[in-house]
Amino acid sequence: MSMPRRAPLAGIRVADFTWVWAGPHCTLQLAHLGAEVIRVETATRLCVTRMLPPFARFQPGPNRSGYFNQYNQGKKSITLDLKRPEALEVARRLCAASDIVAENFAAGVMDRMGLGYTVLRELRPDLIMIALSGYGATGPDAHKVSYGPAQVPLSGFSSVTGYRGHPPMHIGISYGDPTGGLHGAVAVLAALLHRARTGAGQYIDVSQWETTMAVLPEALLAQTLNGAPPERDGNRVPYMAPHGIFRAAGDDDRWVALAIEDDAQWARFARLLGDPELARDARFATLAARKAHEDILERMVAAWIGGRSPEEAVAALQAAGLPAFVAARNRDLAEDPHLQARGYFVTLEHPEVGALLHCGVPWRMSASDSRVRAPAPCLGQHTEEVLRDVCGYRPDEIARLQAAGVLA
Repeated sequence: MSMPRRAPLAGIRVADFTWVWAGPHCTLQLAHLGAEVIRVETATRLCVTRMLPPFARFQPGPNRSGYFNQYNQGKKSITLDLKRPEALEVARRLCAASDIVAENFAAGVMDRMGLGYTVLRELRPDLIMIALSGYGATGPDAHKVSYGPAQVPLSGFSSVTGYRGHPPMHIGISYGDPTGGLHGAVAVLAALLHRARTGAGQYIDVSQWETTMAVLPEALLAQTLNGAPPERDGNRVPYMAPHGIFRAAGDDDRWVALAIEDDAQWARFARLLGDPELARDARFATLAARKAHEDILERMVAAWIGGRSPEEAVAALQAAGLPAFVAARNRDLAEDPHLQARGYFVTLEHPEVGALLHCGVPWRMSASDSRVRAPAPCLGQHTEEVLRDVCGYRPDEIARLQAAGVLA
């Protein structure tokens, strides 16, 4: 008889004071692993992501943002006006009843509110607290506010992104946010292991700047080892040629990504071109030669792919053992049969927007229950439940707090 699968973090509670993307992305991973994540919000200053498109059926509203509903799956929401002393007392009770407290304000904000680690660990000595600030809790820049778009150029990504002879470019997303969140989740799991062994909690100081730099080490190494940064070079890379994205036939702006790793792969591509002798052509026979003649090389590749539909080109390239794929559009991903078969996408009934497709958990665990357990919460949906069941307030006390505007 098989044992029922248990969620890895079942029984763990998170008081989640995070907002925007980095912090919520951290606590999202904990929710996927079974933790009870209680998001502390306020209607007086909505989370930025509750006001960002895309909105369900193009109708704006704080509970209708696809952005918010994606990154807050499986969580609960309570509303507190933390400018009010009574609300801070509710927050302290919640923290005392939680295993983990998460926040991603600028350094010092939680301390000024009376919710810093030195205060909270007096309420619960084994508490784990994680702060995902832009620059960390120490150092001359600790007090500065940060957002993901600023992290991209600040961390060196923009300096290596763009075309030769052109200025630095953004990379398309606020890379510092999800990267910081994922690093933070790993640190929390490590702290839980430490607590299980020792009984002791701890404070986790995460710098989003540093977590973003951690995924671009080769650029830093180029500077420190050789005294020169990598050159911006579009979609090209120094160790493969051809390497890029090429437009396919048709009027619907479809593209194919192709990377040829070595001389053997180039020979197979030359056969696809109908000219096997190109494998021995002095201009292309080696990586150094192909790099030296990359403009000519890319024109040949573009002409071959441009004469075929993306599906036809990719099928031929993959059949020849070459790394190639269609540059997927959002619709392609949403309808992809492989992702559907894997069960990556989830559809859960949301109280306001109904059942809509969202990205799910990108890992599978053979012996543990890890999944999206509930849709994202509506603003303040669980306020009364949490105050009653977690913080120990009586119904009359909750009613008084509500009447006084504390639960807003």
